[in-house]
Amino acid sequence: MDHDCLFCKIIAGEIPATIRYEDSQLIVFDDIDPQAPQHFLIVPKKHIRTTLDLAPVDSELIGHVYQVAGQVARDLGFSDEGFRVVNNCNEAGGQTVWHIHFHLLGGRDMTWPPG
Repeated sequence: MDHDCLFCKIIAGEIPATIRYEDSQLIVFDDIDPQAPQHFLIVPKKHIRTTLDLAPVDSELIGHVYQVAGQVARDLGFSDEGFRVVNNCNEAGGQTVWHIHFHLLGGRDMTWPPG
């Protein structure tokens, strides 16, 4: 845990969030600045700063992220219409919180390229 990390504080229960899913490896909560009608953050409980900091041991964790994304989309009723999972890495990639996380977006048509 990084005591200065916003997401670590949410995981620890120090900052409130609307939790949609939680297990021993991940937490899923509402994005505070939604970019789609359905916008959730899938956050590993293990503090990993960026995608570039992933290690081979994290492969199973990342696979679990995508399984949970599908399950949350099914549970919340937007899987059949489609959804997007996005991971931003570093500043130019759009990362603003330095704890790896994945955006689960749905409820509208997604454009390409994303911008």
